Amino acid sequence: MGLFSRTTTATVPAPAAAVDPALAALTGTYTIDPSHSGIGFTARHAMVTNVRGAFTEYEGTLELDGTDPAASGASIDVTIASIDTGSTDRDGHLRSADFFDAEQFPLMTFRSTAAEALGGADYRITGDLTIKGVTKPISIDLEFNGAAKDPFGNERVGFEGKAELLRSEWGLTWNAALETGGVLVSDKIKLTFEISAIKNAQ
Repeated sequence: MGLFSRTTTATVPAPAAAVDPALAALTGTYTIDPSHSGIGFTARHAMVTNVRGAFTEYEGTLELDGTDPAASGASIDVTIASIDTGSTDRDGHLRSADFFDAEQFPLMTFRSTAAEALGGADYRITGDLTIKGVTKPISIDLEFNGAAKDPFGNERVGFEGKAELLRSEWGLTWNAALETGGVLVSDKIKLTFEISAIKNAQ
């Protein structure tokens, strides 16, 4: 089932009436359910190990169009102060002006600009990521996990996603040199997404 591109045969154009009814039924606006979702990140620490963390407060919507999948999109607002790496001291440092400066820039935002099918259940969504007032494009690889109605009657869709970025491109440049060479915190950051979203009432 494709979400972001129509499916056609190699030799015969698909007629308009051939839209997959299951795909068309997904059309609508969905609200991300934070209690069943997650936005995480991983950074290399001291060149030898990984430190993982997450943002625990965020909200967002998905716009899915099953009859014109290219019109689908996503919008997410993440509260920077909700960062959690399991260390109070480290979290405080990340919220400070050395890193995110959460007091002056309380939100990290993503606004999609394009989407494409990669084959099977794999997709790529591209958009503008804004951190500390700096906006740059980023691409997120997604896997569509399917759609289902939960026991409470909610129509849900699920995605898993991943992306990589260089934090220095968004002005997150703080670091410390190691005596043995290298730096304390990697520039490359890996992002992960576990998204469950509920279809809004018509």
